[in-house]
Parts: sequence; structure tokens; C-alpha cells
Amino acid sequence: MKPTFKTPLAWEQAQALMQPALLRVVDNIRKELESSNWKGTYKEVTTPIPGYHLCLSRPNYQVEIDIWELCYKVCFQQYEPIQHIFSYEDETAYPVEIDTRLIDDFGEIDWQLLESKAQQFVRKAFSNLPE
Repeated sequence: MKPTFKTPLAWEQAQALMQPALLRVVDNIRKELESSNWKGTYKEVTTPIPGYHLCLSRPNYQVEIDIWELCYKVCFQQYEPIQHIFSYEDETAYPVEIDTRLIDDFGEIDWQLLESKAQQFVRKAFSNLPE
């Protein structure tokens, strides 16, 4: 799913948030893997959106998690796109709202809230893995 923005300001806010969110998500994945029985590697993907997947494995299980999807959950309000089957050529857009709590009136990032949300969504992803 490709996020779409209502205003140029929302686009700029997303641009400011995505790299810090990515760093916090990846660091929290590292922390979760340290105490998990899953082995994790990263795989570069080019479709539908260039990015990375976290490939988790353990005997009899393999799971892939889209890293951008985790970042979207951190940066956007109530990001829960409807999952459906679509081709990679499908330009399905998903309207999003920036979580403006993450950016103050001066355009500075609230690092504590960003960390808290990254930790929350990474933990949730790991807690939803098969037992």
C-alpha cells in the first residue's frame, strides 16, 4: 500500500519522520531478536515499494515483515490498511494522517514518543509471531 498525503506539509512531516522512525524500528528489532528464539535477517525488496523486509526464521517457520509498514505505524495515526490481494503493479493508495504529536511547533521530533511508538509496534509484531 502506498501512503498518500492530504497536504504538502503532511508530506514534509512524513519526510522528516521516516528516517528517524526507521532507525528506531531497526534498533528495536535488534533488541527483540536478542531475547527471541527467532533468527532475523534483512532482505532488500523493490516492489511494490523499494525497501526492506525483516526475514524471521526458526525451525518450521519463516515470516517476513515489511519494515516500511512498521515505520508507517509509527509515523501515521491509526495506520491499519485493509489487507487485500493485489498485484505489484496495482497503485493502491492509502490515505494517511501524520501523528503530529511526534513533531513540535518548531518542527523538532519528539524522540521519546518516537522511541515509545517504535518499541510498541515492534513488540506487537514479535508478539504476533507463531509460538
